[in-house]
Amino acid sequence: MNTDYRAYLAPFGRLLLIAVFLLSGLSKIGNPSGTIAYIGSTGAPLPVVGYALSVAIEVGVSLLLLLGYKTRAAATILALFCVATALLFHSNLADQNQMIHFMKNMAMAGGLLQLVAFGAGAISIDNRHHRDRARTGDVSLAD
Repeated sequence: MNTDYRAYLAPFGRLLLIAVFLLSGLSKIGNPSGTIAYIGSTGAPLPVVGYALSVAIEVGVSLLLLLGYKTRAAATILALFCVATALLFHSNLADQNQMIHFMKNMAMAGGLLQLVAFGAGAISIDNRHHRDRARTGDVSLAD
């Protein structure tokens, strides 16, 4: 039996990528007033809207990415989220801790852009939809 274990690396990689977003989003759900206060303390505009968007992105979009559904769009949204949060919340590069957080956000954005470029991999809803369309000859829907 010749099993190609590389097929399992993509979903495992997606799991590792989204773990930080999912846990952060769930923690925000557990402490909405504290999160909104923190967002407001940074000078970011509309802290309540920022809270709602961050929870939707961190929980909702990360779950899409985990499942490999609309992967390229989900990864694009999360990459933009990483860059935006780096610029809004970790831009004091004179503080070594903030610089490390800034660079981690940029590194996560880079990993997410790999998903934008190459897709979710073999074990994903996107791949299943692609195979189903190919089998039926339906090429009207783009990935």
